[in-house]
Amino acid sequence: MDDVIKVIGGGLAGCEAAWQIAERGVTVRLYEMRPVRRTPAHTTDHLAEVVCSNSLKSDQPFNASWLLKEELRRMGSLLMRIADSVRVPAGSALAVDREQFALRVTEAIERHPNIELVREEVTEIPADGLVIIASGPLTSGALSESIREFCGSEHLYFYDAISPIVDAETIDYSKAYRASRYGKGDDDYVNCPMNKEEYEGFHDALVAAESVKIHEFEEAHYFESCLPIEELARRGRETLRFGPMRPVGLIDPHSGRMPWAVVQLRQEDRMQSSYNLVGFQNHLKFPDQKRVLRKIPGLENAEFLRLGQIHRNTYINAPQTLAATMATHREPRLFFAGQLAGTEGYIENIASGLVAGINAVQTLRSREPMVFPEVTAIGALCRYISTPNKHFAPMNIHFGLLPAMDLPRRTPKAEKQRMMSERALGSLPRFPGVTDACLT
Repeated sequence: MDDVIKVIGGGLAGCEAAWQIAERGVTVRLYEMRPVRRTPAHTTDHLAEVVCSNSLKSDQPFNASWLLKEELRRMGSLLMRIADSVRVPAGSALAVDREQFALRVTEAIERHPNIELVREEVTEIPADGLVIIASGPLTSGALSESIREFCGSEHLYFYDAISPIVDAETIDYSKAYRASRYGKGDDDYVNCPMNKEEYEGFHDALVAAESVKIHEFEEAHYFESCLPIEELARRGRETLRFGPMRPVGLIDPHSGRMPWAVVQLRQEDRMQSSYNLVGFQNHLKFPDQKRVLRKIPGLENAEFLRLGQIHRNTYINAPQTLAATMATHREPRLFFAGQLAGTEGYIENIASGLVAGINAVQTLRSREPMVFPEVTAIGALCRYISTPNKHFAPMNIHFGLLPAMDLPRRTPKAEKQRMMSERALGSLPRFPGVTDACLT
């Protein structure tokens, strides 16, 4: 078998997989099609580019997202180390400076002596050798067709939208105010309050705005936790007030009262020069989008550095295709990782890349693949995507994926989560330490 392991895709999963392989002394060839071929969502040529600042979710101890990140840290994840080094204020969330994050990952990959970065499009699954496909939800048409033929079934898919970003200098702070919900954090969010009349006017304008049309031959399947704001609004007049615009815990210092609704803006970079509209992913046409968003108090004269967009996200029917090792049943030399494999979310994608990278090396060395314990967050994700499921769809990490513990019925939820987290961290497999030589 060829001693070079090929990784297709320079996103989060692909970069993590390549790093894990290289740190174990194996040569890896990492293929990334940008800038030779671009995608609708990416704006740079950097590896591991993310599309919103709060990409790595809560870092509150004993939260499910925290547990997954902590497992990755302890397993020597490159991307988690870099994320921690370029974090920006976001309350209890781990938010990153997107540009610095992608730049540092790219530099680390390019400097590693065991990694060859190839900037070209791969149009079909390589016929031999160990291969990890981590080409992501925007996999090109030719490679998608090759994957479909291999899997023997049609891809599943849904549509994903990204949030607008506003120039910080164009926010009207006579109407907006800084605060974190319930005082948690250091007033990291900018809040734009609405009274009932303003909210209803905004809601009416939002549902009346024109969306970008989906191709007639495609059907929209939105990921439920990332619904476009206009789709949420169409579910009912009050839906937004109990979703991304809920005002609880955000007293307006201008009035001393809780607003009817609130739009939260999250810091996008370390310089505080731009802010992301939290939960406002959408696919409205740009002129309508600007008009509607400028109805938000404090954003009447806003300049948008990025407007919401929509793109198609593709993923395979993983339970029919993959084992918990991320290897395919049909050809154990072939692995899938990232959102294409059904791990929804950036930290989840990093985790699947880490598992695929470790097990590609295990396979190369004729060793038993590593199956992470199901009581760990990493193992629970791998079990989810490899367990038969009639209605399979990409999944974020949550405690419901982990096996329950035999605890008294009245055990508080926070205590259950703490105990499940401790059980998980105590069950992680032990590997020889990896070095930080290429990060310095």
